[in-house]
Amino acid sequence: MKAAILKHASLRSIAAVILLYAISDVRAHSHSSIGLNQNAFAFAVQLIKEGHFIADGKGAWSGHQPSADEENEFIRVHGFAEYAKWHLAIDSRFAENTKRRYKFPYGDFKNVHRCGLLAVKSRAHQHGHAEVESAAAELERAIKDKPPINTDFHRLKNSSLSHLCKSVALTVPSR
Repeated sequence: MKAAILKHASLRSIAAVILLYAISDVRAHSHSSIGLNQNAFAFAVQLIKEGHFIADGKGAWSGHQPSADEENEFIRVHGFAEYAKWHLAIDSRFAENTKRRYKFPYGDFKNVHRCGLLAVKSRAHQHGHAEVESAAAELERAIKDKPPINTDFHRLKNSSLSHLCKSVALTVPSR
């Protein structure tokens, strides 16, 4: 009876070691397959230089991130090459024409969002993607250092035009 229990315990120990090894191997493989999307980084830098960014606050990304339907429509109209530009990382395990390949979105297909970059930084740090985390931090600094050219649509969409007009004092020169 003792021999059967020891044999069963030994088999469970060996199975546990094999399982842990397999899990660590999968994690190591998936970690090494994700890298910085250099084209997306360059695209984001250019957008920020042109003023196409929204300096929104932390936690706003859940409301600003494109939905799956918006992503699908963007891909239908513009293709995967353009879709890829809006993601700071690429997972090389997946084919180029799949959404699963592109990780860490940072914008809404119009503007770079500071809240999106903050989310990228946080998630990249959590999962050990230092290069992606560093790129997001650099883009966030670029937003801090540059005054916006465009208008923060998310802030203005709730304001009335008459309220904005009241805040501007007009003087007419006398003759």
